[in-house]
Amino acid sequence: MNDFDFFAGSWDVRNRWRTDFLDETSEWEEFPGASRATRHFDGAASFEEIDFPTKGFSGLTVRLYDPEREQWSLYWASKRTGTLLPPVVGRFIDGRGEFYGDDTYNGKDIRARFVWSDITVDSARWEQAFSADAEQTWIINWIMDFTRSPG
Repeated sequence: MNDFDFFAGSWDVRNRWRTDFLDETSEWEEFPGASRATRHFDGAASFEEIDFPTKGFSGLTVRLYDPEREQWSLYWASKRTGTLLPPVVGRFIDGRGEFYGDDTYNGKDIRARFVWSDITVDSARWEQAFSADAEQTWIINWIMDFTRSPG
């Protein structure tokens, strides 16, 4: 239940996202971010606020661990919409976290996948991918490379 303990603190974030999340041929756009995460419930909860200064928006993630099911539920909310999106649910195995959920993108039903990997004391990687064909194919559409902020 302490899978996200590594994430407590402040992070600089290098973001890359596709200009169209469902088009694997669309261009990648890069932009900075800054993240602050805190640990709660003895490690069974994590709260993160992230700011994208060049994009003019911010968001937050609430991560909750269900000990009975031995899995995490990750909820995202954007300042732009003020709504909490449906969770992606999953777990860590051998230092890699995979989380899946149903959502919509531009009115189209999709399956979302978040992957946490390459986790060290001072760095981590998060990827988002969407599937519009019931997980037959995935389009990686947003990558965040986290580096711990100094101080």
